[in-house]
Amino acid sequence: MAIIVTGDALSLMQDKNMAERTIRPLIAADADAVAEMSRHFNLYLRELGDDDPYCFNRAHYLADGFGADPAFGGFIALSESVPVGYLLHCPTYDADLAIRQLMVIDLWVEPAARSSGYGRQLMQAAIDHARTTGARRLIWAVFRSNRMAIDFYRRLGAEDVEALDWMALQS
Repeated sequence: MAIIVTGDALSLMQDKNMAERTIRPLIAADADAVAEMSRHFNLYLRELGDDDPYCFNRAHYLADGFGADPAFGGFIALSESVPVGYLLHCPTYDADLAIRQLMVIDLWVEPAARSSGYGRQLMQAAIDHARTTGARRLIWAVFRSNRMAIDFYRRLGAEDVEALDWMALQS
């Protein structure tokens, strides 16, 4: 399932309880925290039936996210300086619409921090980044059995893209 956010939906409601929290761009020093949260995300998806191989780790975070040609960027959510969530993204382009897009690769909030606005704030950070880079919409894929994520994205105003199926081919 592919999902997009376009137009006026590129503004989300602000969370009223912003005390003691930070949403900021990822840095290399976040490697251990992001790798650990990514592992938690992978375990969660496995419980839902995702059997894709899992390879992301600290070394991949540093090698692929930083340097001369980073493959991704992102944001981290902190509660009193403790990492509680992250979002990874990369740029893409829709030739049919002739628009830049920002693809959300991963969005994860630790279970204890859910329903506190962190997911919404991470998505808002991605939307703000998209705007500053000229992207006109966000796109992402959702594991079909991840109803919690699908419901969250729909509450944000995201739309299903029924006409598209994601495909992959190894290079």
